[in-house]
Amino acid sequence: MFQFITKRSFFINLLVALLLGLAIVFVFFQLLDSITQHGKYAKVPSVKGKTIEDATKVLEAQGFRVDVQDSVYYDSLPKLSIVKQSPQPEELVKVNRTIYLTINRAEAPLVSLPNFVGQTYRSVQLQLNTLGLKLGDTTTRPDFAVGSVLEQLYNGVAVKPGAKIPMGSRISLVIGGGIKQTESAVPLLLGLTFAEAKVVLESNDLLLGAVVVDGAIADSASAFIIKQNPPVRDDEGRPIRIRGGQLIDVWISTDRSKMDSIPKPKAVMEKKPETVNEY
Repeated sequence: MFQFITKRSFFINLLVALLLGLAIVFVFFQLLDSITQHGKYAKVPSVKGKTIEDATKVLEAQGFRVDVQDSVYYDSLPKLSIVKQSPQPEELVKVNRTIYLTINRAEAPLVSLPNFVGQTYRSVQLQLNTLGLKLGDTTTRPDFAVGSVLEQLYNGVAVKPGAKIPMGSRISLVIGGGIKQTESAVPLLLGLTFAEAKVVLESNDLLLGAVVVDGAIADSASAFIIKQNPPVRDDEGRPIRIRGGQLIDVWISTDRSKMDSIPKPKAVMEKKPETVNEY
């Protein structure tokens, strides 16, 4: 046995086996480097604005792997387009590295609308930006709360705090514009429909106060104004004056015959000529 081990042929065979093993290992690692492209670098192509399908094709063709890491929402960008990538475009990185992508969501996420009433215009502006909402039309209305939000509207309709609306939506605001110092005559609302009366009030910078309903009314917009307070004239027929921003209460009914009579202007007494007694 010992003699066999010490034979020259054994050492030759052992050496050949070792060399063959080293050759196999060398070839294996060469092939592994070729397959994995180990040690190779490439510039990251820009895929911003592309669809996820197109971006994946471009990156994989350059030897990169792709992973959608996050999603955001911008209403100004195409849906499911690439918004951000990491590493950045033109960076030199190892081939086979993973490129992380952020895509634009297909649907706008819903956000909870805060209560803006009573807050300042500037404060609401900042909150809208933080929530991803936009400022719509801004109108003023006569009110003592100058510069404060009186009403918040979505699609032209008053919306309550806590309502869920899509990100990117526009919120319109009604801002207090103060009470006017000048006075004007109380407009005549009697006989008008409720819808017409609201237009008259708005055009005169006046606000709708209490609405008293007389009887059953299916459509309040077409109901008639049968009484108003303050009235157009006082009991003596003199015109009543009111400031912009003040309230007018109304009574509405489907029966126009219930309408209050309109006090007539105070009659102007004609001055009788003085008689001269002649003696």
